[in-house]
Amino acid sequence: MKIETEKLTQNQIKNLSPLVLAFIGDGVHTIFVRDFVVKSKLEKLNDYNKDCSHFCKAKTQSLVLDKIESGLSEEEKDIVRRTRNAKTNNIAKNSNLTEYKKATCFEALVGYLYLSGQTERMNEILDISVQ
Repeated sequence: MKIETEKLTQNQIKNLSPLVLAFIGDGVHTIFVRDFVVKSKLEKLNDYNKDCSHFCKAKTQSLVLDKIESGLSEEEKDIVRRTRNAKTNNIAKNSNLTEYKKATCFEALVGYLYLSGQTERMNEILDISVQ
């Protein structure tokens, strides 16, 4: 699946909170994963939910960020850094603070790439997230 969008300017994106980028990225990643899981095999709805939750949980997203972090551009590293430094009062129910922060960074990166129209790069990262 390939996802396309109308891009925002860099200035518009910089004015968004990193947590807003993560909010968008979470939605993009979720639809990507659901599409991947449904197209991978025919199952019952409950099985799809189980498969999707594996890819969308904080621990898995944290591991994906660990895997891709060394290959990020300076611009992408800046998004990750800004998100890591953002204040949040939430922690996912089945993760620790470190995993949650990394997962939020991953989601913000996806959101940034989506909103900036860098769909080819975004799809590269999304493909890695389901391997």
